[in-house]
Amino acid sequence: MSLTLQELAKRDDFDAQYRQGHLAVVRAVERAVCGCDYGATSWATQGEAGQIAAALELAPGVRLLEIGAGSGWPSLYLAGRSGCDLTLADLPLEGIRIAAGRAVADRLAGACLAVAADAAQLPFRDGCFDALNHSDVLCCLVRKREVLAECRRVVRPAGRMAFSVIYILPGLSAADHARAVETAPEFADMDADYPTLLAATGWAIRRRHDLTAEFRASCIRKLDAEEGLRGELEPLTGAADFDARQARMRRRIAVLEQRHMRRELFIVEPAG
Repeated sequence: MSLTLQELAKRDDFDAQYRQGHLAVVRAVERAVCGCDYGATSWATQGEAGQIAAALELAPGVRLLEIGAGSGWPSLYLAGRSGCDLTLADLPLEGIRIAAGRAVADRLAGACLAVAADAAQLPFRDGCFDALNHSDVLCCLVRKREVLAECRRVVRPAGRMAFSVIYILPGLSAADHARAVETAPEFADMDADYPTLLAATGWAIRRRHDLTAEFRASCIRKLDAEEGLRGELEPLTGAADFDARQARMRRRIAVLEQRHMRRELFIVEPAG
């Protein structure tokens, strides 16, 4: 199974983001938005990370797999706070390299392994993890069903998975749907909803939390932080690209205000 051309392009885009993630100005924006400085590409906040740690019952000896781990947020934070054993899996090599270095610098109490791996074809044996997490990953992937099936394969029967995801609400008018698609992550639009995909891949929903209001607040913080640091950020992309990104963020905030797009946190466990 190989990556689609769209997924390859997305991987390269993430690699570029991770290369800039170490810059002081980029970290300043990240701290304003999420309360962390890992070079994050997800919207998970420190408060959300606390919810995930509690839901997955992370503790020393628990084996956690982070899918789409990027440069290590929130997985390294979760491992540092809980002492669990951590495996980071992702394809952008730049992110994995940064995460591995951060794991050493953080002196984690538990074991930590970083693996370059396709989420739809994981190189792990069946049932080898107690817990899984992925933050805003499925909305950046085409093969959602395959990823959820692989996650189900590698988790033990009594394990759990937490994941956040951004998606477009069904039943919108053509105009509203187009506006939502334009401001959402690239693969947020989908034919089947997440409860349907989860049931089809062997998962049962334990809890789900609507994080749309928090997501909108994070978008506003990002817009304001970047505007305040315009003088330092603009040279990284050019004035035209900076203005286009800010304009798109304003449109996203409007879509969220209209409740045409949602961000949710799912806590799931193997069905049956």
